[in-house]
Amino acid sequence: MTTRRRALGALAAGAALAALAPAGAAGASPRHRRLVAHDDFRRGLRQWVVELENGGTVTASRGILEVDVPAGATVWFKRSLQGPYVLEYVATPVSAGGVNDRVSDLNNFWNAVDVRSPDDLFAVRRGGALAEYDYLKTYYVGYGANTNTTTRLRRYVGQAGVRPLIHDYTEPLLVANEPNHVRIVSDGSTVRWWNNGRLVFDYADPEPYRGGHFAFRTTWSHFRISDFRVWSLFPDGHIL
Repeated sequence: MTTRRRALGALAAGAALAALAPAGAAGASPRHRRLVAHDDFRRGLRQWVVELENGGTVTASRGILEVDVPAGATVWFKRSLQGPYVLEYVATPVSAGGVNDRVSDLNNFWNAVDVRSPDDLFAVRRGGALAEYDYLKTYYVGYGANTNTTTRLRRYVGQAGVRPLIHDYTEPLLVANEPNHVRIVSDGSTVRWWNNGRLVFDYADPEPYRGGHFAFRTTWSHFRISDFRVWSLFPDGHIL
């Protein structure tokens, strides 16, 4: 291993620890984690709500959430999540010759609230087309979107046609049949999205969205998702 690679590895490890530390002054005590939600995808979709634009299949069995769709699809976790928390999962874009095996759009909503029904996200009917989510207040990542050419962070503000862009990159992007180990950190004003140990987005929100619903989101693609976990963060000695 070269010196440069060792340095990069050390930086990544340090940043990973920083993601679990409280936002604020240097030297603050480390965070502890408590598992508050998970799904091993062996008992169907009982924890999820599926919204499809034009059909396709979404199934959960044998440890895999499989999303195989010809158009927009959003798969919501039913429980609302309140920060501070860390959310993790693994997603693999399938490229094996299937009709929907387009490597594109590993996307997420999180801390989502619909301004038309703030107390119940599912009181509003949506059909899976992206424009139908404009009334959310939420964070949104599109990783390898637009046929795997862009990776972006947006902060939706609940207005039709308004999707403020926070970061816009042309890399990193998806690699066919390679797993993506995603970590999302929601800790007050600290908003972070990691993939395979790399901090892709690091945003300090002056008016943060502190809680709401999480979703897997994609369009015309085929993904296999596993190991969904959510931990609450709390300082040593404090119990949520």
